[in-house]
Amino acid sequence: MNHVLKANHPLWGQAFRPLFLLAAGFSSLAMLLWGASLQGLPLMSATQSLFWHSHEMLFGFAMAVVAGFLLTAVQNWTGQRATHGAALLWLTLLWLAARLMMLAGDVFPWWLTAAVDLAFVPLVAWLFGRMLWRVKQRRNYVFVALLLLVTASNALMHWGAADNNPALLQWGSYNVSWLLVLMITLIGGRVMPMFTANGSMTAKVEPLPWLEKLVLFSSALLLLLFVSRLYQQLNDTVLAALLLLAAVAQGWRVARWRIQVTRRIPLLWSLHLSYWFIPLGLLLLALHYLGLAVSFSTALHALIAGAVGGMILAMIARVSLGHSGRPLQPRPLMSLAFVALLLAALLRSLLIILWPAGVMFTLALSAALWCLAFLLFVVCYAALLLSPRPDGKAG
Repeated sequence: MNHVLKANHPLWGQAFRPLFLLAAGFSSLAMLLWGASLQGLPLMSATQSLFWHSHEMLFGFAMAVVAGFLLTAVQNWTGQRATHGAALLWLTLLWLAARLMMLAGDVFPWWLTAAVDLAFVPLVAWLFGRMLWRVKQRRNYVFVALLLLVTASNALMHWGAADNNPALLQWGSYNVSWLLVLMITLIGGRVMPMFTANGSMTAKVEPLPWLEKLVLFSSALLLLLFVSRLYQQLNDTVLAALLLLAAVAQGWRVARWRIQVTRRIPLLWSLHLSYWFIPLGLLLLALHYLGLAVSFSTALHALIAGAVGGMILAMIARVSLGHSGRPLQPRPLMSLAFVALLLAALLRSLLIILWPAGVMFTLALSAALWCLAFLLFVVCYAALLLSPRPDGKAG
């Protein structure tokens, strides 16, 4: 253990190594605890359990992966060595301290837990943003702004929990959900056509400028409506129309990327199928506002469990191979992990709509499949992430 905590250990070579590994393991543990809570085990109060689950899956799990991705990608984007060694070790320990304090609940004053937890994302924004600033790479400044909005949303959730105010909790969780969807929309549009072309050895699909603008405009508009809470002032039919427009635009975009050429390449079909949960989630939200029997929570979980969870698993599987100097050929077990995650998302969204009487069974099975998916990632990638690159390069 002491050896791993040395700053020169391979684990601290690049941000994706500790943050992907710990995020995957943590998400399995967090989902296991949430599933146990749903089955009636008195691990924490119902109110505390709901806050902890929504907060930790968004700000603990998802934002650790976002941090690992951005602090790894910025090295390629700027040509500079990104955060590593002792700085990365301390950043990871800060994230871990926040997870332990959140789990401990009332053991610590709420403001102390909030302060430790709120420090992580701004620190990531600073480490990431300073590298962009050095080379004046303005194109990616948007991610710094999004990280700061994530921090504000996190503060809302802590405030809401301390004040016992469900509206603030909901506001914060909705905000970061839309922020994550926008991040996936931005990053997916950049990398998925290239990944698909390179992996399938076919021609790259060039973007349609008007469609890209429509996708980004509709995604940003939905984010603005929820961050500002203006969506509450809109007629439900108008909001449904905006969601349908965004769903059609996102669906058209991902359909053009040709999932049919990816069927034999797990690192590709997993990305495509996960991205399809964005138009699905938007469609379900539209149906909710049109008055159909689709709850907001169920529709939102199509976006979070399917699009965010699925894209995270697919991306960390790919990035961990590529940035550790390995061929882009995951172990066969990862195909099972991808399928388990996608099934978990389908159960949490569509099956609950189609079989409302079996909601508790469906939630339990979905949680179990999620745990399996990320445990398989840990099994397949732990040794790789703890080992140096085979080519001897730094990182």
